[in-house]
Amino acid sequence: MAINTFARKEIKFLLNMEQYHGLMEVIPQYMNPDKFCIGGKEYGIYNIYYDTPDDYLIRESLAKPYYKEKIRLRSYYSPASPDDTVFLEIKKKIGGIVTKRRVSMTLAESDAYLADRSKPECTKYITEQVFRELDVFLNNYPIAPKQYISYQREAFFGKDDGDFRLTFDRKITERRYDLGLNYDSYGNYIIGADQRLMEVKVSNAIPDWLVAKLSEFEIYKTSFSKYGRAYQNFVRSQIEDAQQHAGGRRIYISGISMIKNNIIMNRSV
Repeated sequence: MAINTFARKEIKFLLNMEQYHGLMEVIPQYMNPDKFCIGGKEYGIYNIYYDTPDDYLIRESLAKPYYKEKIRLRSYYSPASPDDTVFLEIKKKIGGIVTKRRVSMTLAESDAYLADRSKPECTKYITEQVFRELDVFLNNYPIAPKQYISYQREAFFGKDDGDFRLTFDRKITERRYDLGLNYDSYGNYIIGADQRLMEVKVSNAIPDWLVAKLSEFEIYKTSFSKYGRAYQNFVRSQIEDAQQHAGGRRIYISGISMIKNNIIMNRSV
């Protein structure tokens, strides 16, 4: 049973194709492709995000608190079979530092664990520790699958700093139905075909060469959550649908405010 843990900063940028191609011209000088991305290849990432019945976790996240957390099930296969390896992950952000702890198991084992806490056999102490953390999370929140997110990714690692990672995501796909990794990847795109979501993942400072290129191509950081954007799109569609049937009456949805067409998540409802 494999496990991954880390603590790092994750900084996001939404690129147009001119900016993307400009960066791709210089990246090979400073970075190596991920082993799955050699020769310009990319790989798929497929996720199920879990949340409470009232979507507390994503509403809290969108309110931008000092501390936030989420849980998801991830696969690198689509559709995943019961014997395929998946990763159950807890991701936390504390004052801008992102930590992730995850355990691997088969899709069938993940279904059993999430249903009744039946754990696959494990012998490593760190694995047991992460399971205890997962148990606490699941005891605190009555979660269920709420959101599917998938995307195609290119990934690179720094030649001089293996902790420096750069990723480019496209075809970011979402849906709030067929919430299982055993389904194919389909749904609505949440960025354009002419856009790439770039994430800079570093333990320390962004390298000087990348800072210079970000300035040259006028690339600016943005706040972007895949699950958050998908949820905001869902809420907006719910509000628009309700308004069509409200006959001019005021619309109220618990936990959500809409000010000048901007959706605001209320932390207390």
